[in-house]
Amino acid sequence: MIRTGQSWRVGARTATLRITRAEDRVAQPGPCNIVVTDGSLSQEQFLTRYAYKEPVVIRGATDNQVFRSLTRQSALVEGYGHTTIRLSSANSYSYAKKDISFQDYCSSHLHPQLPSTLGNETFYFFGDNNEEWDDLLELYKQPPYLLPQHTAALSFGLAGPGTGVPFHFHGPGFAETMWGRKRWFMYPPEVSPNFNPNGTTLQWLLNDYPVHKDDPALLECTLGPGEIIYFPDKWWHATLNIDSSVFISTFLSP
Repeated sequence: MIRTGQSWRVGARTATLRITRAEDRVAQPGPCNIVVTDGSLSQEQFLTRYAYKEPVVIRGATDNQVFRSLTRQSALVEGYGHTTIRLSSANSYSYAKKDISFQDYCSSHLHPQLPSTLGNETFYFFGDNNEEWDDLLELYKQPPYLLPQHTAALSFGLAGPGTGVPFHFHGPGFAETMWGRKRWFMYPPEVSPNFNPNGTTLQWLLNDYPVHKDDPALLECTLGPGEIIYFPDKWWHATLNIDSSVFISTFLSP
């Protein structure tokens, strides 16, 4: 794979990472009203201020240049192109699954999201990583913050511009963008967002966001490469890839 920018395209034997063209970018970055801090945040401060209370964006907490570089080298497709990956439908509950080779996924599934395509009709690679990816994931430096009596599980993925997962919630964790930008929308557990669980985040952005963007309960921020977001337990969140994106999440389970 040759580094030329920030999206994926696979030919007969190689994949290239190219800059997302303006005409392929179906959504734009938005404002940020989530607290943004830096790597000077201590473990004690994390537990006191954020771990159980609110999300936070952290810059410079880790140095993942090695891991980041490996997600753009030819070894990624050459080493994993044959691997069968499991795609999940991009609706709230991700019920449907589809198996495909990593190379075929890069070749046929990284186009821009169509506004007319529903989430349950959209499949992309996130969350279901088999053991063949373990050697790569072991090189990722996890965020240096712990939740007592919780263990971490990593989830790696990549997707085209305009894709994402609509509102859902689960346990706490961190997410980091390696390449591209990802826009996050969040609501606290006590506020249920108005959305179609089989729609896409792009459809919600186009149709519902203009009505709700001034809601004081709505938090949002766009993350760039190397920035980490922490989401507390049971916080609603939806994601939207502004560019073709490579990302990794650290899920925390008791």
